[in-house]
Amino acid sequence: MREQSRIDRNTKPPSISAASYLACRKTLMNQSAVTSFPVTDRVNQALEVTLRGVDELLPKDEWVQKLARSEATGVPLRIKLGLDPTAPDIHLGHTVVLNKMRQLQDLGHQVIFLIGDFTTLIGDPSGRNSTRPPLTAEQIKANAETYYTQAAKVLDPARTEVRYNSEWCDQLGARGMIQLSAKYTVARMMERNDFHTRFTDGSSISLHEFLYPLLQGYDSVALKSDLELGGTDQKFNLMMGRHLQAEYGQEQQCVLTMPLLVGLDGVHKMSKSKNNYIGITEDANTMFAKVLSISDELMWDWYTLLSFKSLADIAALKAEIEAGGNPKHAKVALAKEITARFHSAAAAETAEQDFINRSKGGIPDDIPEINLPGAPLGIGALVKQANLAASTGEANRLIDGGGVRIDGNVISDRALKLDAGTFVLQVGKRKFARVTLS
Repeated sequence: MREQSRIDRNTKPPSISAASYLACRKTLMNQSAVTSFPVTDRVNQALEVTLRGVDELLPKDEWVQKLARSEATGVPLRIKLGLDPTAPDIHLGHTVVLNKMRQLQDLGHQVIFLIGDFTTLIGDPSGRNSTRPPLTAEQIKANAETYYTQAAKVLDPARTEVRYNSEWCDQLGARGMIQLSAKYTVARMMERNDFHTRFTDGSSISLHEFLYPLLQGYDSVALKSDLELGGTDQKFNLMMGRHLQAEYGQEQQCVLTMPLLVGLDGVHKMSKSKNNYIGITEDANTMFAKVLSISDELMWDWYTLLSFKSLADIAALKAEIEAGGNPKHAKVALAKEITARFHSAAAAETAEQDFINRSKGGIPDDIPEINLPGAPLGIGALVKQANLAASTGEANRLIDGGGVRIDGNVISDRALKLDAGTFVLQVGKRKFARVTLS
């Protein structure tokens, strides 16, 4: 799949000009108020694609009519997904909604990848028990530059409209912000679970945090979206888009929420802050091994949310395992599918073989070779200087836990000093170095 090395702020939908689309949409909005479009087999098939793995689709009947109208008129629907560039990496949790976007894109609809460079200045309060620390403009810009390049590993760049919400939010000004704020009440805002909990607990809520859902909703007004996607924690913000579109006299978008992907720990949603994530730019060997580390129970949720296999194929695979099959075979298949998607089929095969070699105690072919002076050298210092631990203290903790080996032998003595020579140093299951000590 072709990737873009930079983000074009002026990207327009390739299938239809913006002016033509909006003129056609206005006509169709008037027409759809009095006309019910036929629900064909193709519309039902599109609905089935839409609903796969979904938590909620609201309102479903409206979405069916939007699909039917698009089918009858040939005018694609506008599908919006917004992500705030709060970190430089996209992880598998983000790809749950990106995969859904790609499915809708493949049905012929216009997807809009919205980079929330303006809203990142506020910070999304969804699910937070405290105010998010602000990012600098430089941090936001640097993160944004990497976001779409990574998203293009899932979306088709040639059929994706890329926008920044600073395009219209910067133009609001003080007067526009006051007018926007007047379209929602504090009482309604406090119905939000996270705001209500923080208020009840006596935790602070800054006024600027109330602006976040309003601005996300205003994005839908600016983009005239037909459908907005997000995680289950985004429902309030997504419904704000419907509310504001009605306030501005627009046809209301439908709302689709996807389940949050549980991370490697099997407990919390995948996030960098929990260190339970798999970044989509991680090397193939690491990605493959991390997928294999998830529990057998979690594997089926990952299949539903991350795999491109049909639901029938997944159900058949699960039935095979429940009948006595080895769940590891299913997990290997999932690891290979995910690794191949972000690297290549060949890289996935190599990663599988690398994992097998490591599991058998074998040494990978491509381990780094390091020359270190200072013999005799303490084992803790050696591990740190070989870049296999961040500090000598961390190295000592790894030794205490039996996680350090020399030529395959577990080292348990922190006081061990290594004389000059060449040996293979191993930390954990995946970190190796061939060290020559002089």
